[in-house]
Amino acid sequence: MGAARSLVATQGFGGATVAVIAERCGASVGSVYSYFDNREQLLAEVFRSAAAHELRIVRTAVADAPPDATDQLSVLIRTFAGRALRGRRMAWSLLFEPVTPAVEAERLVYRRSYTELGEQVIRTGIDQGRFADQAPALAASAVMGAISESLIGSLRPSETSRTALPDDAVVDGIRTFCFRALGTTRH
Repeated sequence: MGAARSLVATQGFGGATVAVIAERCGASVGSVYSYFDNREQLLAEVFRSAAAHELRIVRTAVADAPPDATDQLSVLIRTFAGRALRGRRMAWSLLFEPVTPAVEAERLVYRRSYTELGEQVIRTGIDQGRFADQAPALAASAVMGAISESLIGSLRPSETSRTALPDDAVVDGIRTFCFRALGTTRH
């Protein structure tokens, strides 16, 4: 699994062929198929593993943040976006790369998990009077969408089509937008 994740992190799901994965593992293609019925199942497992790792890191960071929801949201954004910008190719693969239906199904689970985490933070912020009264689930979907979509230009695999902003400015811009959207300027 490690070889496959490493390959996706450098070449995306499109470059993760069973032959290349087997070669990197020092195994035969047939032996890979003894663990997975097909490439789609293998890549879905790679996605699940990589996405779970990233989600664990973000959840832990939010849980370790001070109890104020503005601090928690700031940590969520900085951790998610910062890790994406440090691991651009993997983040592109997890968030945007065209993938098979099995991987896309895993992507939807991954996105829902982040939305649920954001919903908890936003609900807390509303209860604390930090964010404007609103539907927490809808607001969380909008915020997580804004975070992800704002990273497209910076994560795009082609160097020539990347956003010209420095990574810190991208993260700060996302934070500012999200806090304003939630009805607060404190961040």
